[in-house]
Amino acid sequence: METKKIFKINLVSPITQSPLIQQNNCLVSQTNEKFPIINNIPRFVPKENYASAFGLQWNTYRRTQLDSFTGVPISRERLTRIVGGSLDILQGKTILEAGCGAGRFTELLLQSGANVFAADISSAVDANYQNCSKYSNYFVIQADIQKLPVPPNQFDIVVCIGVIQHTPDPEKTIAALCSYLKPNGLLFIDHYSESHPIPPIRRILRYFLTKMGSETSLKFVQVYTRIFWPLHRFFFKYQHIFEFGSIRSIFLHWSPIADHQDAYSSLGEKMLYDWAILDTYDTLTDFYKHLRSADEIKEYLEKNDMNIIEITNAGNGIEARAVKV
Repeated sequence: METKKIFKINLVSPITQSPLIQQNNCLVSQTNEKFPIINNIPRFVPKENYASAFGLQWNTYRRTQLDSFTGVPISRERLTRIVGGSLDILQGKTILEAGCGAGRFTELLLQSGANVFAADISSAVDANYQNCSKYSNYFVIQADIQKLPVPPNQFDIVVCIGVIQHTPDPEKTIAALCSYLKPNGLLFIDHYSESHPIPPIRRILRYFLTKMGSETSLKFVQVYTRIFWPLHRFFFKYQHIFEFGSIRSIFLHWSPIADHQDAYSSLGEKMLYDWAILDTYDTLTDFYKHLRSADEIKEYLEKNDMNIIEITNAGNGIEARAVKV
């Protein structure tokens, strides 16, 4: 594996910025800093960190949200909307995907002809590697978005979807993302809005589950969903009969289970069930859950030398496109 230079990007120590070269199963700097390469993936953060729950979920449900697995273009449609209407803009570009997860967007970026440098702070990189390593225009690392092992001003495009709100400090994360862009480079991000729904039962369960181990929390969500999912199916099936529609609205407000039956019915019953477990676990175990307004996101971007192309309320809350001055 060539790790000294990836897509014309020199890897450097995230601590000292010293160049890194590969020696056996490590990346080593001139000052003898060492970063292990485990399962073909350079690692720049401890195995366990605040995003460990995300790592478990994406390794457990490695293919669940990949369009190539579901046969439904849910991720493609979301990515296309975020980048402005066409994935053609990605062709031939060097792209940083910050917070790559299992690769639902990584595979689309790769298929669009981009050179993709994928990064995630969690062990989700293992799932990402299994899903995407067949592509030659691909490289993945486990690292903190705010301290990536690359110099500034390196990428044509930075993509960060479903991630910033889960980092310790969204403002610092946005600043870091902007710093990795070349002049005139494009940034595509999203963030939970101030109106992001967090019903009372989710607040209560999240309080307890974030204090439990990741595996215990996942087992709890799997059992809980198995018990109550039949009610979700019942109310969905009979929502147009009598008063079931009104009852279903109340039920969905109080249920902590992520129900995608209205939005993604084309997934089919089995996949809808898997998505319910995955997204319920996701929303109940995220260590950080920040909410921001569109005006705040605009302010953070402008402070980091970004010209706003568009900020809209869409998807999970706020989606923004900007270009670096």
